[in-house]
Amino acid sequence: MAVLNRVLRLRAASSFSVRSFRSSSFLNSETDLKASSSVIAQNSLPLQRDVKDRNVQWVFLGCPGVGKGTYASRLSTLLGVPHIATGDLVRDELSSSGPFALQLAEVVNQGKLVSDEIIINLLSKRLEASAAKGETGFILDGFPRTIRQAEILEGVTDIDLVVNLKLREEALLAKCLGRRICSECGGNYNVACIDIKGEDGKPGMYMAPLLPPPHCASKLITRSDDTEEVVKERLRIYNDKSQPVEGFYCSRGKLLEFDLPGGIPESWPKLLRALNLEDHEDKQSAAA
Repeated sequence: MAVLNRVLRLRAASSFSVRSFRSSSFLNSETDLKASSSVIAQNSLPLQRDVKDRNVQWVFLGCPGVGKGTYASRLSTLLGVPHIATGDLVRDELSSSGPFALQLAEVVNQGKLVSDEIIINLLSKRLEASAAKGETGFILDGFPRTIRQAEILEGVTDIDLVVNLKLREEALLAKCLGRRICSECGGNYNVACIDIKGEDGKPGMYMAPLLPPPHCASKLITRSDDTEEVVKERLRIYNDKSQPVEGFYCSRGKLLEFDLPGGIPESWPKLLRALNLEDHEDKQSAAA
C-alpha cells in the first residue's frame, strides 16, 4: 500500500502534458495535487497544476467483456498516455509464474474477483515501471472495482473523468463467449456476430465479428474463464460489488455514462463526441 501511495503521489506531482490536449467539458479546471514535502523538494514542482498542464488521468468502468480495453487502448494512443489494464496485469502474472500465480489461477478460473491486496500490488509495480520510463498520465481499465479501491485511488491522486461503458446483457454474454486469442501472436479477436432485432421500443443492435487474419485463424484459443457459467458468475459479482463504484464517482461529478450503440465503427465516433475529442487519423482513414 505504501508503495502505491508513493508512486501515485509522485506521478501526480510530476505529470506534465507532452502534447497539446483540448480539455473536455467533463474535466475539472483545477486540481489540488498533494504530495509529501520530500517529493516536492526532489522534483521542484509547485503543489498545484492546472489540468491542461498534465496528461489525463481517466478510469474506465464497465462489466467484464464490455470493451473497456478496446476503447481505452484507442484513447491511450490518441492522447499519448499509457493504458493500464488490471486484467492484463493479472494475465501477465499468471504467465510469469510470479508470487501470486497459483492464487490467481484458482480465483480467475472460478470467475471471482481478485483481492484488493493482489490488484494493488500488481498496479503498484506497473506504475513504478511507468514512472521509470517517464510516462505521464494514465487510463486505468479494470480498477477500481470496489468502493475500497476507489477510496484508495481517490486518496492518492485526482481522477479527472470516469467513463462507464454499458452494453445490453444479451450482447455482453455473446461477446464474452465469442472471444478468441491467437496462441502464437497473442492477438485478440471475436467470432460472435451479434444481431439483435429492435422490439418493445428498444433499438436493434448489430456488432460484426472481429475475425483474425488467415495466418491466425487456425491458432485461435478460448480463454479458460470464458465459459457461459463463469461469465454469468462474473457478471453477477460485478453487479453486486462493483456497480456501487459508479455512485461513488457520480456523487463527485466525475462519471460519464455511455451506452454502446453497436460495434466499434458506430460506437467510436460517438464516444469521441461525448468526450469532446477528435481523431484526425480516423477521419483521414475514412476519407481515403
